[in-house]
Amino acid sequence: MSATSRYRKAWEGFWSEAPEEPGAVFWDAEPEVTAQLHLPLLRPHLADPALPLVDLGCGNGTQTRFLAGRFGRVVGVDIAAEAVERARRGDRAGRAVYRVLDAADKSGTEALRAELGEANVYMRGVLHQCDPDDRQALADGIAALLGTRGRALLVELSESARPVLGRLAQDPAGPPPGLVPVLRHGIAPGEVADAAVPEYLRSAGLTVLADGEIPLSTNEFTADGVRVELPSRWLVAGRTH
Repeated sequence: MSATSRYRKAWEGFWSEAPEEPGAVFWDAEPEVTAQLHLPLLRPHLADPALPLVDLGCGNGTQTRFLAGRFGRVVGVDIAAEAVERARRGDRAGRAVYRVLDAADKSGTEALRAELGEANVYMRGVLHQCDPDDRQALADGIAALLGTRGRALLVELSESARPVLGRLAQDPAGPPPGLVPVLRHGIAPGEVADAAVPEYLRSAGLTVLADGEIPLSTNEFTADGVRVELPSRWLVAGRTH
């Protein structure tokens, strides 16, 4: 059992209490300002666009449904069963399929790889939520899903996002409404050094093919109507031999 499984209860509690209406979850911004901006970063590096796509850490499936309209087969996976059930309920057309998966658990990722074969992976904001002891195991799990032809796009909060979140949490007027339940359930973002992310991937046998900076959009807005965006970095990785 992975260390990250300790977070399962927190995530189950969070998703059990989160409102179901669009825009209620802090990081669950509409695809037009998230996945739609990320796909052009991944597509030039896809060795085989026909491979299944795994949305790793799919939450309630907002991005998964968008991705399902652009890839032949999409599977949304999440550590929380309640999140997966929400994703299924929200996908009335059945555009994607959903699985409960702790991607830092080797047996789980191996079983999904056996089911799908090689796959491409989309992952947004998951590594920094892992227990530090599980970050390498998560990278190893991504590598197992990719095989030789798959490519992964990771979008993770950068080091400079932490003080931004700190200011939001300590605002004299109170934290943004969407951030309150995140803090209450103990799901505060962890600290992952920018330089550590590519090292986890390289240690998993992957090559970083491209990287850069891109804002991670939230569903919160400042008093003057500007969307709150968190600094983040993106990386595309895969095997090149």
